[in-house]
Amino acid sequence: MPHVARHTDYMADQIGTARLLAGHGQPFEAGSWQSFTLVFTAGRFGMDDTGSIRVVHRFASDMGTPQFTDPGAPNYVTAEASNGARLELSYNPRLNMRPWGKCLTVAVGRGFLAPGDTITIRLGDRGGGSPGIRLQTFGEDRFEFRVLADVFACFNWAILPEQPWIAIIPGAPDIWRAVLPTLRRANEPFALGLRADDRWGNPSHSVRGRYRLRPSAPVLGLPEVIDWPAGARAERIEGLRVAVPGDLTIDVLDETGHRLARSNPLRIAEAATHLPSYLPFWADMHGQSEETIGTNSAARLVEYARDLAFIDAMCHQGNDFQITGEFWRGLNALTAGSTRPGRFVFFPGWEWSGNTALGGDRNVVLRAEGGTLHRSCHALVEDLSDADTDALDARALHAALRAEGGAAGVLCLPHVGGRYANLPYAHDRALERSVEVHSDWGTFDWLLEDAFATGARVGIAANSDGHKGRQGASHPGASLFGAYGGLTCYFAPELTRDAIWDAMLWRRQVCTTGAARVHADAWAVLAAPADLHRDDPALGGAPVGRTARAGLGNILTGVADAAVEFGFEISAGAPVERVEIRNRTRLIETWRPHAAADLGRRIRVLWEGSEYRGRGRETSWRGEIALAGNSWSGARPINRFNLDRRFDATPGGLAFDGVTTGGFMGVEAMLADPGAGTLSIRTNLVTAEIPVAEIGLEDRTWEAGGLGRRVRAFRLPDTNPHHAVRHGLRVPLRPDEDNALFIRATLEDGNVLWSSPIYLIAGSGRA
Repeated sequence: MPHVARHTDYMADQIGTARLLAGHGQPFEAGSWQSFTLVFTAGRFGMDDTGSIRVVHRFASDMGTPQFTDPGAPNYVTAEASNGARLELSYNPRLNMRPWGKCLTVAVGRGFLAPGDTITIRLGDRGGGSPGIRLQTFGEDRFEFRVLADVFACFNWAILPEQPWIAIIPGAPDIWRAVLPTLRRANEPFALGLRADDRWGNPSHSVRGRYRLRPSAPVLGLPEVIDWPAGARAERIEGLRVAVPGDLTIDVLDETGHRLARSNPLRIAEAATHLPSYLPFWADMHGQSEETIGTNSAARLVEYARDLAFIDAMCHQGNDFQITGEFWRGLNALTAGSTRPGRFVFFPGWEWSGNTALGGDRNVVLRAEGGTLHRSCHALVEDLSDADTDALDARALHAALRAEGGAAGVLCLPHVGGRYANLPYAHDRALERSVEVHSDWGTFDWLLEDAFATGARVGIAANSDGHKGRQGASHPGASLFGAYGGLTCYFAPELTRDAIWDAMLWRRQVCTTGAARVHADAWAVLAAPADLHRDDPALGGAPVGRTARAGLGNILTGVADAAVEFGFEISAGAPVERVEIRNRTRLIETWRPHAAADLGRRIRVLWEGSEYRGRGRETSWRGEIALAGNSWSGARPINRFNLDRRFDATPGGLAFDGVTTGGFMGVEAMLADPGAGTLSIRTNLVTAEIPVAEIGLEDRTWEAGGLGRRVRAFRLPDTNPHHAVRHGLRVPLRPDEDNALFIRATLEDGNVLWSSPIYLIAGSGRA
């Protein structure tokens, strides 16, 4: 029996036609309010009673949700038949076959259509005062109003051969970005990347004028002014050098001298005797394009990552059950053709997308082209000629990859997406060197805890899993994604595939949320040398050396010390709020660059967490924060990405509506009086009151069930100058289990940083 994963094509050219009365093929601004009139004309067969048409959009689209009841409200949609047939309208975001799952259905509820009769759909009908329908918030070269028709009322829809479409383009510049690498040696060349994002995170093509560049230290090769090329979405200035050690930032100024942006700090290495062996290279190893469930082509995804997001390395991770043989061959050609050692590295790969019970999501990253695609299934791929290469569960996947050479040529990255990686079901110590704790989907420290519980010795990664064509700088937009995508920084001697691969094998990395570029390091110093391993010693391999100083991702066995000196350093574009020093799941210390005596009038109230692990993990927060006997000023949001959500601040409080998916969002404000009055919190999940005087250095926390759902309130100094910090402490070791020392740092801009754990093991580590 043939495998069918498509809509019918029976006489599709005679089923009917669809057209936009205006706007077809024209550009429209992302996130703007528009109104479109779409007309379906019945073809040879007309349309029978209970037949219907569907207007579908991609899963990734965050266009406004159609509603049919309030003519004055946003996203109002109407439809009428030319012959007076009664129509019924409905909307379901998961009704049609992926990736075109978002489905507006217009059904003939009573009557029928004859050939030539029409159905007119007004998307964003403004007749009753509606502002229109909000377009999706991210760019797309060809955004289709894809129309399907079931004219025979048999519930099998035909895709019309010609589809109405528009282009969605960026809006005006809103936020400037200046991006530097995070560490270079003195007199070593580097590049500065510049762009201006619109309010929804799209690099704008509307930048105009002359801009000044002001470095904090002399930079050889840096122009004093630049004239922005018309239509350019980014600028990259290469061949820059700095001779003097220290932390460099570069300001971007307009012609009046107003500062538009300050870059992240670039650490210039100190004296020649202390030059670093490894340099940081920033990667997003997880994103999809329109060939699977994402947006725009894979080729355009590369252009965005390299030229607009300014990352150094990437990997395409399409859902395996949507990757055809043709696309797999094309993707391999693209990765090979796009890789330029020293400039950009593109790894081939795919997302093994097995059901959660069978292992859950794993990124498969290949060292080179030509690998066999082991799908979790052929659910949406009709050609079954290679079905014998499928790996129907994660254990079968691991076995197949080991048989093909294992970690010398392939690695797996468990992560949380639509499905989550089920590590208790399957974990391969050789192939799975890291776990992904952050993406557009949210923040998932619990996946690292799962890894520890299974005995894994893994690094920590963050990527985007972006579906909106913005790999490397992945704004979540206004859909179910709850976070700005992350990056992983690999430490390698050079930017080549082999060097980055070696860093992944060693777990030599840090990672961040929000695509933040942060210089960071962590280390442990032992009194007595111990055995150093690249691979998990449970695999049985011999150590590769001995050392008394352990770095990011190192595994040491035979550790005789009862305690070690653990240290870290951070240099970031935002002040450091706190650093948690952790040993596995235990919090050893929360270090802050300020003390209780430094606190002032600035407070934060944050809400965080998720419903549970799987799909539908989004937690909706709705409510108010009010001040009695006090007031605040300058209230600003933290991690507010969806501008459709309410954030109405007044001197007396805040009314808000937000979503978290494991991470946090909230508000910061400056109190009029540091100690007067009461703060009250009234939300759908938490109700609490606290005297303002009791809000201090430590979090006041109110739990809300679910998975880490809570509200927190705490106080900060009025100003925090601590962008660069260094700290050390003595950490006692446990002799009865792995010690996994790492930091989880929170910056004042709402971003989080993790260092890969340093594993210190008293025994052989082979258990």
